Amino acid sequence: MARTPSVAIIGTGFAGLGMAIQLKKAGYDDITIFEKAGDVGGCWRDNTYPGAACDVPSHLYSFSFEPKSDWSRRFAPQPEIHRYLRDAAAKYDVRKHVRFNVEVTAATFDEMAANWNIELSDGTTHTADMLIAGTGQLNRPAYPRIPGIETFEGELFHSARWNHDYDLAGKKVAVIGTGASAIQFVPKVAPQAAELKLFQRDAAHVIPKPDYAYPRAVCAAFGAVPGLQRLSRWATYWELEPRALAFTKFPQLMAPFEARFRRYLNSEVADADLRAKLTPQDPIGCKRILISNDYYAALVRPNVDVVSTGITEIRSNGLVTADGEFHEADAIILGTGFQATDLLAPMHITGRGGAVLRDEWRDGAEAYLGMSITKFPNLFVLYGPNTNLGHSSIVFMLEAQIGYVLQAVRRLARGDIAYLDVRPDVQDSFNAKLQQRIRASVWAQNCTSWYKNAAGKNPINWPGFTFEYKRRTQRLTESDYELAPARVPARV
Repeated sequence: MARTPSVAIIGTGFAGLGMAIQLKKAGYDDITIFEKAGDVGGCWRDNTYPGAACDVPSHLYSFSFEPKSDWSRRFAPQPEIHRYLRDAAAKYDVRKHVRFNVEVTAATFDEMAANWNIELSDGTTHTADMLIAGTGQLNRPAYPRIPGIETFEGELFHSARWNHDYDLAGKKVAVIGTGASAIQFVPKVAPQAAELKLFQRDAAHVIPKPDYAYPRAVCAAFGAVPGLQRLSRWATYWELEPRALAFTKFPQLMAPFEARFRRYLNSEVADADLRAKLTPQDPIGCKRILISNDYYAALVRPNVDVVSTGITEIRSNGLVTADGEFHEADAIILGTGFQATDLLAPMHITGRGGAVLRDEWRDGAEAYLGMSITKFPNLFVLYGPNTNLGHSSIVFMLEAQIGYVLQAVRRLARGDIAYLDVRPDVQDSFNAKLQQRIRASVWAQNCTSWYKNAAGKNPINWPGFTFEYKRRTQRLTESDYELAPARVPARV
């Protein structure tokens, strides 16, 4: 007997909104979305720091079913992306399904009832047949464990929790970290600050950003000429996709990127000592390659200093480095990234037989196709383990995942099964082969990065082409799963 499964979704970024929209378009309306904040948007709602923008071209970093012809730039700034997600939520009437300012604290699978009991931060509970996590990998800021950090009496905040009420003008500012966020906000902060000291643990590979504003006539053409924007999207896709070979199989193909980096650094930074500080010791690609047109220009300003000596202590009015030097600071900005490898934390998720997800993932998160986890039936993770990319758009991956999960919802809706639970041998085989491929990738070279956990395992990146992932998720293969038969109600 057919039924309409109830679906709970966690998060309202690209993953959660995209999933909800496609469920509604397929006729499934029993949807509840839990959002810990007061608005939709995920990381594009949270990261409001100056200069925040995407490093994937806009036409590819958007839903294929919801093209936007009037992006202002090839690489969209944060406010536009956030507005795009808000507009999509409004257009497809998703907001009515969202419970805002409510965080999922725990979820337990009830094997007898074949559903998920979800515990919420407001003290209430919710029950759903299927649970879909759209929390992503970049939603929990990572705070450094530096002795004395709690004693700092000035202003301290993480880039993902930017304090817009604090005026940085004329201040002595310390920035800790040189990742993708820092290279965007440092050029905006440096002209305001009296002094900016950038504390760098490792130098990053930075190459020019091929960004430009779209003329009004071009935007009009994208909106008026059928297929033109889709052509732009696919041209961008095929421009980026071949780079997967360099990341995943033939690291020697990184040589042109290394040459571009060297040329750019040499042209932007004349001082030999500063150039040496900004030259990475790691192979290019093993950490995220960054793109910026103004980062190096900011670092050569007379009021900016790059400090490559490690921080040993933070005091009430500044920082101390390993060489004993004290660096006075009015404000500390943390550009220290996210707890990317702790997927789905801090939620306490319990599956069949009392299996606890954090215990199952003690050695590193893993899932079948990055979505299904054995012992956790009817749970699907979007942007889950090993689905991040170094070369293309995560939105492309998410749409592949959303299509796959929609098949699972349809299968459950047929009414003859209670749940789908991926077989352990299927998950183990998939991940053994995946990790073997990662060992041949550029990410496995001798460097530390946010792609790896403490044990050195990479639970983050997909070691292949995105079209391979799209092909592998095109069809849900029932034999990959244990399909528990639906229980027939007892006759009275």
